[in-house]
Amino acid sequence: MEYNDRRNYTSQNNKLRWVEKLSYLLDEQFRLPGTNFRFGLDPILNLIPFAGDMSGLLISAALVLTLAKNGASSKIVTLMVLNIVLDATIGGIPIIGQIFDFFFKANKRNIRLLNEHYVEGKHQGSGKGVLLGVGLVLVMIFILMVYLIWQLTAWVFSQF
Repeated sequence: MEYNDRRNYTSQNNKLRWVEKLSYLLDEQFRLPGTNFRFGLDPILNLIPFAGDMSGLLISAALVLTLAKNGASSKIVTLMVLNIVLDATIGGIPIIGQIFDFFFKANKRNIRLLNEHYVEGKHQGSGKGVLLGVGLVLVMIFILMVYLIWQLTAWVFSQF
């Protein structure tokens, strides 16, 4: 779908149209010839160690901050922040992160979330439930990692 064909909240709200344009530039500006695969400047910038990752994170964070200032609910802002944190975290892993950045388009996902929020009425309310769910998952992952490290340590010492 081309940029000009879209009909959504940011297109209707001229004050926020630049957010959609910047998101398109970062995630979908270019098309791989002969395919429908699109990518933007974000995965290209991320080929530059650290500086590329940080620039993408800062631009995405600025977009979310702008949307928050323009009345997005705390739940939608929380979901958007999770997208950019996931993008920055996995995107920072050498090689795997560069490949991930071509497929996980955080800004495109955030524009879709914004449209679902304003046009379809989804994602209303507080972001506390989302944060609680993420917190529980992170605690479970931490416990699993501690357990695996404990088991690995016990196995290593049993070899001596």
